[in-house]
Amino acid sequence: MPEMPDVLIYLEAIERYAVDQVLKKVRIYRPFVLRTFDPPIDSAEGHRLVGVKRMGKRLALRFEGDLHIVIHLMIAGRMLWSEKPPAKPNKMHQASFEFEHGTLVLTEAGTKRRASIHVVSEADGLAALDPGGIDPITATSKQFAAALLAENRTLKRALTQPNRFSGIGNAYSDEILFEARLSPLRLTTSLSEDDIERLRIATRDTLTHWIEKLRSEFGERFPGMGEVTAFREDFNVHGRFGKPCRVCGMPIQRIVHSENEINYCARCQNQDRVLADRALSRLLKSDWPTAFLLYYNDEIHSDD
Repeated sequence: MPEMPDVLIYLEAIERYAVDQVLKKVRIYRPFVLRTFDPPIDSAEGHRLVGVKRMGKRLALRFEGDLHIVIHLMIAGRMLWSEKPPAKPNKMHQASFEFEHGTLVLTEAGTKRRASIHVVSEADGLAALDPGGIDPITATSKQFAAALLAENRTLKRALTQPNRFSGIGNAYSDEILFEARLSPLRLTTSLSEDDIERLRIATRDTLTHWIEKLRSEFGERFPGMGEVTAFREDFNVHGRFGKPCRVCGMPIQRIVHSENEINYCARCQNQDRVLADRALSRLLKSDWPTAFLLYYNDEIHSDD
């Protein structure tokens, strides 16, 4: 799922390629992707794109006349830029937005359709789609601690709750917790002040590192098909199950639930203790389902 670094790369690419252009035509290829009907999406046609805003993992395209098209990519949604709309749309194509000098295309792989488009015309409608989590890069020590300790949850869940921290999901939370040398299942209230500050710095530095790395990788071009991914070769733990830890050499461990997983180093993060899958339900109790089924609660919680 595209998270803060990936969404920012899309935002900056859209700013370069489409801002200040008039939207000529909107095409919806899969009706379910459009979750609102009033105002109609074609009411944006003929209006100039004046800005793009990130709201958690959503992108809000702002057009003249206070009209916003809000796109949530969810797990498998991606965006492409092409000269023209798809000549023969396939099952991956969800929608296209034809501007004066090119077309923004929304795609989604797989069989489960979770990507969404909302059209809102007023500030209140836009605010309703914003989960409201703090910016984890610019947050002060006090702000970070307050968000982290709002409820007693596992660190994995706390970091990925959109109303606490903006834009962090499954992949980058694994990387952040590895950098902080903290177990993903440790409870937030068990942390010392030093632990919390170490986690804040790890969060800031990890996200900043990947934003800059992706900017360098893509340069001025729009990301292509398959280039925005949750599994990168340079990750330390996420997607590296069974491979040696880059720090200690021990194999990376994982806990799998449904379509999601925790990746961690037992030695670096949990004092050589492996967190067994079979014990997870007992360990997490009611915290487990919510932590890893946020994808399915999109319409309730406004974000993943």
